[in-house]
Amino acid sequence: MYLLVVEDERKVAGFLKQGLEEEGYEVDCAYDGEEALECLRARPYDLVILDLMLPRVDGLEVLRRFRGEMAGGTPVLVLTAKDSVEDVVKGLDSGADDYLTKPFAFEELLARVRALLRRREKERELRVEDLVLDLTARKAKRGDKEVELTAKEFALLEYLMRRSGEVLSREEIAEHVWGQDFDPLTNIVDVYINHLRKKIDQGAPKKLIHTVRGVGYSLHG
Repeated sequence: MYLLVVEDERKVAGFLKQGLEEEGYEVDCAYDGEEALECLRARPYDLVILDLMLPRVDGLEVLRRFRGEMAGGTPVLVLTAKDSVEDVVKGLDSGADDYLTKPFAFEELLARVRALLRRREKERELRVEDLVLDLTARKAKRGDKEVELTAKEFALLEYLMRRSGEVLSREEIAEHVWGQDFDPLTNIVDVYINHLRKKIDQGAPKKLIHTVRGVGYSLHG
């Protein structure tokens, strides 16, 4: 399980990282809102622990962007030094799944993490027609055929499948999968889409990845 801890107090972040790794989780840390967004664009996580009081971009804005423009469905546990009802409501309304008020016992945080991960485990796969993406094993199948994917191809396919039926621009795809502003002179999105087409659609009776001329791409049956 891959977790992201977003906490600007490095001692607290280090404490959480060490404790969670001792429980068998793999943990990345981000120390401000911009870094958190970069991490979230760069790779998929199973759970995010997010402090609300962050420099550069505050936690609520990180949450809004993650749930909105990035279409992130990963569970988010919010940490806040505030305990007012208003702050809790803002966090939950912005897309948080649970919250903890500082200071807290690590055992309580661990219990919340386990509960959120159990809930996420119910979503073990994404499916569009006969294309199945196993989110736990991180494998793909088209019909009876296993599809070997690189980490970046997996992230791209997951994004396309989560937004199945929508037309996604090259800008949206580049920002979400590569975590960067779109350079109109680069063809990286087209190159990776072509990789996926060869692995998923080539030889299949029905094509799933479609080009929308002048706009971008869409995955649908």
